[in-house]
Amino acid sequence: MNALRHIGVIVDGNRRFAKRLMLTPWKGHELGYEKFKKFTEWCFDLGIEEVTAYIFSIQNFNRPKDEFEYLMKIFKNAVNELIQPEKLKELKEKGIRIRFIGRQQMLPKDLQELQNKAMEATKDNKPKQINFAMAYGGREEIIDTVNKILSEGKKEINEEEFGKYLWLNSNPDLIIRTGGEQRTSNFLPWQSTYSEWIFLDKFWPEIEKEDLVKCIEEYKSRERRFGK
Repeated sequence: MNALRHIGVIVDGNRRFAKRLMLTPWKGHELGYEKFKKFTEWCFDLGIEEVTAYIFSIQNFNRPKDEFEYLMKIFKNAVNELIQPEKLKELKEKGIRIRFIGRQQMLPKDLQELQNKAMEATKDNKPKQINFAMAYGGREEIIDTVNKILSEGKKEINEEEFGKYLWLNSNPDLIIRTGGEQRTSNFLPWQSTYSEWIFLDKFWPEIEKEDLVKCIEEYKSRERRFGK
């Protein structure tokens, strides 16, 4: 049976879901955030130890100004919620570490400060982890990694060492994308080399625990060859 420790997820379809309900596009992002909180609970209940979510890409900075500002407001409220004393106590008791990966310097300064507080306050929590990919791009991650290695004067490096320089030194076993699109969209190209992918037609706010269970069952039924 295939062991499943780490799930990646592309939370796609928030705006289209809102449009279908005749709501403003950014209302879909609020619904998406509420669903993400449930999703991580389901994952941990099912024995998953790590969740990496593609929340906001570098390309998403091209969104309309009103939507961008509303998204930043949602992100700030979400991260602020994570650093409240009661929430931090809960995260510690459940052993959940919070991390943010991406070009964080592109985000508003006050959001960066909140993210740093959340990461610092939970850095020793084990064994579970939630990685928020924000201002993230897979090609950009590799470019930044190469530049960092070059800046240290290294001329030769192996795959294992290279991985340690990445924003995320952990490989998802399974990646789920909602929203009906069947592409990887620059999400974890290095880390997902041998990940299993499942594409769902449901929009992200529509996903339910039974969908996750079915994805896990599908994953466990597949034969993972790893090039052999």
